[in-house]
Amino acid sequence: MQESTRKVPKPTPERLATYLAALNDLIEREVHTIASRDIEKLTGINAAQFRKDLSYFGEFGRPGIGYDVQGLRDTIARILKVKEEQPVVLVGAGNLGTALLRYPGLMLQNFRIVAVFDNNYNKIGRRIADLEIQDIANLAEANKTHRARIGIITVPAPAAQDVANRLIDSGISAILNFAPTSLKVPSGVVVRNVDFVKELAVLAFHLSEESALS
Repeated sequence: MQESTRKVPKPTPERLATYLAALNDLIEREVHTIASRDIEKLTGINAAQFRKDLSYFGEFGRPGIGYDVQGLRDTIARILKVKEEQPVVLVGAGNLGTALLRYPGLMLQNFRIVAVFDNNYNKIGRRIADLEIQDIANLAEANKTHRARIGIITVPAPAAQDVANRLIDSGISAILNFAPTSLKVPSGVVVRNVDFVKELAVLAFHLSEESALS
């Protein structure tokens, strides 16, 4: 299949990840074909938008039949570069980092945390989920072996920028940042921020809006 060379809008990969999760669920339920209107029901994303997102990468589906669930899942996984296992390094072996290390959903989506680092000497050498916590000073050397390009930051905000710098110097070019702070990174490095408190504040706002309308 010939993929389109059109520039892909930034929101499209986010929606592709949503479609991928829905398709994984359909596979578990042994659903073999699906229509775009069913994807809309599952994801809340307009069927026309779904078809447009796919159009950046080629022609999919058959009129009157729909989309082959397994085939579409594999294609989207390939587009998102998660068809093959992606090694990930994690910095910050606190409560959140530990929870992520023990989260089985990462492996189900072909992400494998291959190493965990911290600067707390009381933690270094301990094991979490079959991984030994390593000294962050060894990050660059360790990643020569792992060759991970994705890093997760779960450290307090004041330490996050230094950790990001170390990750980048170690060959990481994509960072998932759980620290509640903005990171300064060079062009070519992608950062996604996850701020639970901010998201909860937005939810609280919507609750207050509902109360005002009732």
